[in-house]
Amino acid sequence: MSKNTVTISLASEAATIALGSALAQCLRAPLVIFLHGDLGAGKTTLVRGVIQALGHQGAVKSPTYTLVEPYQLAQCDVYHFDLYRLADPEELEFMGIRDYFQDSICCIEWSEKGQGVLPQADLEIDMLYDEQQRNACLRANTKLGQHILDHISLG
Repeated sequence: MSKNTVTISLASEAATIALGSALAQCLRAPLVIFLHGDLGAGKTTLVRGVIQALGHQGAVKSPTYTLVEPYQLAQCDVYHFDLYRLADPEELEFMGIRDYFQDSICCIEWSEKGQGVLPQADLEIDMLYDEQQRNACLRANTKLGQHILDHISLG
């Protein structure tokens, strides 16, 4: 029997990237992932692991100032959003946010700032501090999210 929440201990940055890589093996578009956590909790590091595992060769930077960084990969387009500096969710409508969700993987940091405009997440990931390490709590909200949790290989 599957459960819709999985918690994974992340002892290092390398472990966070490895989790992103493991996730990438289960992802298929269209997919929406929300990432929650304090500044510095490892959200962008996790997304870097996903994007690099999907074939991106260059740097993966935080889109804090640009709102979105696009990655055109062989498998599909991946959009990495960081809504930390978003003043009003309506700004997302002006940038044509709905077009990004057509047939792509969208990883969204600070999704709560886009509440009411963003679609439901298939998968939500909470990055939490636990003394000297971090925990990633993955929660499925849809059948696709559940499929990811059922098939992720963590070890």
